[in-house]
Amino acid sequence: MTYAIDPELLPWLDMLPSVTLTDYEALVAARSSMGELRDVLPAYEPVHPVDVRDTTVPGPSDAPEVPVRVYAPAGRTGAVPGLLYIHGGGFVLGDLDMFHAQLVRLVDELGIVIVSVDYRLAPEHPFPAPVEDCYAALQWIEAKAAELGIDPARLGVAGESAGGGLSAAVALLARDRGGPALCFQYLGIPELDDRLDTPSMRAYTDTPLWNQPNAVFSWTSYLGTEPGGDDVSPYAAPARATDLAGLPPAFVTTCQFDPLRDEGIRYAQRLAHAGVATELRHYPGTFHGSAMVETAEISRRMLADEIDALRRGLRV
Repeated sequence: MTYAIDPELLPWLDMLPSVTLTDYEALVAARSSMGELRDVLPAYEPVHPVDVRDTTVPGPSDAPEVPVRVYAPAGRTGAVPGLLYIHGGGFVLGDLDMFHAQLVRLVDELGIVIVSVDYRLAPEHPFPAPVEDCYAALQWIEAKAAELGIDPARLGVAGESAGGGLSAAVALLARDRGGPALCFQYLGIPELDDRLDTPSMRAYTDTPLWNQPNAVFSWTSYLGTEPGGDDVSPYAAPARATDLAGLPPAFVTTCQFDPLRDEGIRYAQRLAHAGVATELRHYPGTFHGSAMVETAEISRRMLADEIDALRRGLRV
């Protein structure tokens, strides 16, 4: 199929790594190629010093420790907003280095503390392991807020792609388990629905970086069974949640030529209908992950919208 992709993004299509998830062997190859992706992405040199350190936090019952990376503005005085960040990768790819430059930029521009979580990946660790790792990191942030220099009243969660879906799931868990309290959720191009039955999911079988076949492999790996069954937990697929009331304010983004487009739009609509303050931004001519092409005007707009949304949502 031919797609009306933004002209500024077109020259990059051959430079971005191909992600084809057909079986476990292909997944292993994709994981090894993640280094190529980091080579393509530009580095970021902060204007203000940013302290970065790796540590571990207490994990859920089946994982004694969860690795995290803490980003903080150097020399800060007083408590600042905090953000749990959850990387993308279709539940099967990604690590702490994947969005490193982006998180340094966010800390530099916003002056907040970010904790990025290196959750366990499927299929080796299917649901609920990844989301429980993320929730454990959120609990640690709340418990160590004073030590981290975080204002617990201004604590949010954010992620892209599968990280957006996991962020939505963490928000559901925090509501249903009585905390930690979240003031904001940023759901970037989120992966939310295992039923794979939206118009965009059915149509986009060959779109760049992410497509319907990859989504099938992603959900099968994460659930440990065929997606679309009757007993899938809303903490695995937040689109399954029947009650979205009482969740923190949300900012949701979607890309035009992305199989995840329609589930993101529908989730934003349902949040708004449930009384949750929700903003939705849809970007024409884009595809899943196209924001990596930072030189494109549409990508610059997406980044500016993200920074503005976090500034307002976290009350920076």
